[in-house]
Amino acid sequence: MLKLNRSLRPALVFLRSTPAQPHVLFSTGSQQEHKTFYEFRTYCICPDQNAAFLKLTNEKIHLRTAHSELIGYWSVEYGGLNKVFHIWKYDSYSQRAAVRAALSQDPFWISEYISKAIPMLTSQDNEVTYLVPWSRLQRPPHDGGVFELISYQMRPGGPAVWGKDFQAAITSHDAPGYGKLLGAFHSEFGPLNRVHTLWWFQSADHRAGIRHTAHTDARVVAAVRRSVVHLDSQRNQLMFPCPFSPMK
Repeated sequence: MLKLNRSLRPALVFLRSTPAQPHVLFSTGSQQEHKTFYEFRTYCICPDQNAAFLKLTNEKIHLRTAHSELIGYWSVEYGGLNKVFHIWKYDSYSQRAAVRAALSQDPFWISEYISKAIPMLTSQDNEVTYLVPWSRLQRPPHDGGVFELISYQMRPGGPAVWGKDFQAAITSHDAPGYGKLLGAFHSEFGPLNRVHTLWWFQSADHRAGIRHTAHTDARVVAAVRRSVVHLDSQRNQLMFPCPFSPMK
């Protein structure tokens, strides 16, 4: 038994001297610091009901905004037909649950909007997102203009793998002479490893001119090339703000 204990001693010393592996090494990115999240909602509308849906929403949206904060509401012009996209802000999941419960008991919301709007839709989709740590929600320089939502499906691995390259590529476009970045968001519920950027441009032609300039800007091209190796796919939509949208 004594010989056995002596033979185990070097192994025990090795185990004691091996530093504990911090749990942070298994993380794929920084932890979410704020409870505030943004719910992205996309509704697809029956083609023959598009105008009627927008009119109804314009007249009755106050019944919905009485319960929680609407950031923006847009009609998709390019990159999808008969679609609307809207962003809602919540301070916590419990707040959102309370809002949904209150809406289900609001007779005016149900009778004057939901009962009329739902038959006009072909589908609804939602996604919970947070602002990435280096982004803050901005407002456009002034009302008017167009908005672009770009959705990036990144390869698995999380921000620890592609975060710095992605940030460099996005911020290279957020500079004088380019578009205005209003926010960069990462998904929490919905497709994972997805990041969205919301941009503002003076017009669709302004946006087209900026794209042409970016393709000849060595600084932007280099940043994009470093980031694109982490990318599986991307999709963009050019959107016009609805009259009742707070962000327009």
